[in-house]
Amino acid sequence: MKKILVVLSEYGFWGEELVGPLEAFDAHGYETVFMTPNGKRPHALPPSMEVGYFDPPLRKVVTDEYYAQRTREIDESDRLAQPINLCTWFPERPYFSSDEFAHGLEEYYNKRQQCWKELEQYDALLMVGGSGPIVDMVNNQRLHDVILGFRALNKLIIAECYAVTCLAFAREWEDRKSIIAGKHVTGHALEYDYKDGTGFLNTDLNMGPPPYPLEFILRDATQPGGQYHGGVGRTRSTVLDFPYLTGRSTQDSKLVGELAVQVLEQGLQRYGW
Repeated sequence: MKKILVVLSEYGFWGEELVGPLEAFDAHGYETVFMTPNGKRPHALPPSMEVGYFDPPLRKVVTDEYYAQRTREIDESDRLAQPINLCTWFPERPYFSSDEFAHGLEEYYNKRQQCWKELEQYDALLMVGGSGPIVDMVNNQRLHDVILGFRALNKLIIAECYAVTCLAFAREWEDRKSIIAGKHVTGHALEYDYKDGTGFLNTDLNMGPPPYPLEFILRDATQPGGQYHGGVGRTRSTVLDFPYLTGRSTQDSKLVGELAVQVLEQGLQRYGW
């Protein structure tokens, strides 16, 4: 049986971006294990459960009745009730100015290596998108180390929407080089970013536009030799350049799941470019 580690934000995930891959995994009998940054139960963003939600930049409805209902069912079930607490699993890298820095850094690397051994039980990593990851996943050093662990094990790493940013920022501390340099990825295109209304679950914050243009980050991070694919004007933009499988947005979710299964069952290495 394949086993998938699924990372969800505690500040809201987009329902279809979980449901799409999850249905593909369930259909093939895969075990899915959920994890959040601090072990809190994750919840879907309200618009992803609202039938007929109208996306301003896309100028179309992006939440249909089926995915809204499936998202509500999962959100209200016990399936997400007891996620792994990333904060108590992977170690925190010490500050350079901390006391006993050298010993602390050695302890950190040893503990991280032990955690990487524990990742061997998983066949793939899925990071679900939405606005929530901007808050607690994108610049999360522990999650970066999870990604680096899957990369070291040459296992499939899946990221959707704004969670793709995690790939751009996950870097070994010594050389700080992008792990997606030379690779092909997709992610939220500038044309599809909000100008207003970027919000997060359990807060009253409206950031207006997203705090960063993901397209620019990915264009820079994939160089030299790689490429960002925005797929502007196309319904889907899903790119597989093993070990990375990336989906631009909500509409890619089902295909992301189907391609993940093809990678795990048939050894697919490339798609979408």
